[in-house]
Amino acid sequence: MPSDPLVAQHVLEFPGGYTRTTGPVIGRFLSELRARRIVGVRTAEGRVHVPPLEYDPATGEPVTGEYVEVGPAGTITTWAWVAEPLDAHPLDQPFAWALIRLDGADSDLLHAVAAENPKALAAGARVWPVWRDRPTGHITDISHFAPEVTKIVSEVRAEYRLQVGGALRVFLEGVERGVFLGSRCEQCEKVYVPLRLACPECGNTLPETLELPDTGTITTFAINNLPDPRAPEVPFVSAYILLDGADIPMIALIGDVPAHEVRQGMRVKAVWVPESERTATMANIRWFAPTGEPDVELT
Repeated sequence: MPSDPLVAQHVLEFPGGYTRTTGPVIGRFLSELRARRIVGVRTAEGRVHVPPLEYDPATGEPVTGEYVEVGPAGTITTWAWVAEPLDAHPLDQPFAWALIRLDGADSDLLHAVAAENPKALAAGARVWPVWRDRPTGHITDISHFAPEVTKIVSEVRAEYRLQVGGALRVFLEGVERGVFLGSRCEQCEKVYVPLRLACPECGNTLPETLELPDTGTITTFAINNLPDPRAPEVPFVSAYILLDGADIPMIALIGDVPAHEVRQGMRVKAVWVPESERTATMANIRWFAPTGEPDVELT
């Protein structure tokens, strides 16, 4: 395709780079950067400007020549997100241009801030400089700023064993045989299931062990709509069941009945796995199912 005769291509280039002197103020600032320090200059009115200026922008008077180390951390005053960095940008990933008020300064420094996403930034957010490995005395000696560390992620893995003992072992051994074992308190005259060694109400020991039936009454329940590998179907019902002869209900699944038909006072019976499959766990009880008996009026 022929070129447009009204368009002329030109190149402006300084072979070896454009060189200029820095002067004492900017030179001090860049030299401090090479040493991984950030300094500002104090004006006659006591304000600290970063980057340092040769003249006070408010009065036009020369600065005092007093240099003040600031930062290195600072606070974002405002920012703009760059979703698609250009080749000339300091970072090759999405970042923000931000005005940063370094600690101890009275003016803002413009620099890049790296963040995972725009939601990680806000006016007032604290940031810290990330330095390049080999500072040379240039503003790019600070590669970028990064948000202050506010959380860490640590890999956590602990292996441990729980050993069943005492009353719970006896109770689960009973469940393996297909029976529920409870304890009666001689003072309170209450029957607790699962089996316990001491009364939670009066603190007395519970020497008497009772074998309770596997039938009971639903006292309260909840309909669950999230999958559970133990449940017969979804939705399913988990309920507190007061075994006949007990004074404390136990929690179990309800099956063999639509969830919307379950109700308080419903009579239920344990559905056990085959005896050959039983172990000393509550998994021996698939669920409780309705007995067909009349409901019990709860008081």
